[in-house]
Amino acid sequence: NVPLDAIPDLSDTQVIIYSRWDRSPDIIEDQVTYPIVTAMLGAPRVKAIRGFSDFGFSYVYVIFKDGTDIYWARSRTLEYLSKITPRLPEGVRTEMGPDATGVGWVFQYALVDKTGKNDLQQLRSFQDWYLRYYLQSVPGVA
Repeated sequence: NVPLDAIPDLSDTQVIIYSRWDRSPDIIEDQVTYPIVTAMLGAPRVKAIRGFSDFGFSYVYVIFKDGTDIYWARSRTLEYLSKITPRLPEGVRTEMGPDATGVGWVFQYALVDKTGKNDLQQLRSFQDWYLRYYLQSVPGVA
């Protein structure tokens, strides 16, 4: 009984946890990503957990077993996340990603300065203070 759709969603139920903290990837890995991943390991019906650390960001993908309801998965994720959040360093902002499926991730982009006039911090500031708002104004972009 697979729902009929133009592109049927056969992806696993997943919840994405985003964390923002203006630190280097190795510090974010040790103090943000790793604690969240280990906390989520105890959540029921978890199939796999994938954590990625980037400059200023942590991404944790919690993948649940087949047949897990997305709303149940999100509530369990929030429950376990609320236990670990007080133990994260001060200034870390953590939130769950939008209610979406693995099929929904269609587009990624990179900011590249071919002139070499802008460093990574300047590119990041442009992303956070300008480009982000332009992209969010596009219908269907989360």
